[in-house]
Amino acid sequence: MPDPAAQSLLQLIWLASPALPIGGFSYSEGVEAAVEWAGIDSEPRAAEWLADQLHLSFARGDLAAFAQAVEAWRNKDTPRVRQLTQWVLTTRESAEFFLQTEQMGRSFVEWLKLHHADTAQVFADLPASYPIAFAFAASRTDASVHDCCLAFAFGWAENMVAAAVKAVPLGQSAGQRILGRLAREIPEAVTRAMALGDDERQAFAPLLAVLSARHETQYSRLFRS
Repeated sequence: MPDPAAQSLLQLIWLASPALPIGGFSYSEGVEAAVEWAGIDSEPRAAEWLADQLHLSFARGDLAAFAQAVEAWRNKDTPRVRQLTQWVLTTRESAEFFLQTEQMGRSFVEWLKLHHADTAQVFADLPASYPIAFAFAASRTDASVHDCCLAFAFGWAENMVAAAVKAVPLGQSAGQRILGRLAREIPEAVTRAMALGDDERQAFAPLLAVLSARHETQYSRLFRS
């Protein structure tokens, strides 16, 4: 007999994989600019930078919106999904961040069309947004919202560590140590994100926004953001 819990877990792992063909590997979310202008030049500094980004930016913004979007999709609450989509898109603090969530969202939707027959109809008049598209896919599993958030956060962390390994640069062992730290801190970030209401979500990370904007004209770079 199939094990529903195991199937849901495997689906979440699949959705969070950096190997998913949505272009996540091509973004660093400002890490390259942080290397040049914010002194992120070692394993300890990279680890601290990403941990701060997890708690101060990602958990308060996209992760919180994602958690609410999973519930909205499961409740078939289309107005709520639209509201969350609009919030995600209007809170991008740089052109690069906007293009990232839009491009990854669009690519995610195209990939989902291969797996869910109603995807094209569902997203026919909904703007592309990566957190909301991921939430749609996660909502189709039997996993709890908490577990969906863990998968979403770990996928973010794995992409960010891979970017830091290339940009700082760091060795693979250093990257795994940083990923281990983020994995230990993700549960706390998820708990906090799930407790946030609409008036408590925020996308206010001034230094990250400035670095993202500077990255747009950075002379030497590997990533698109």
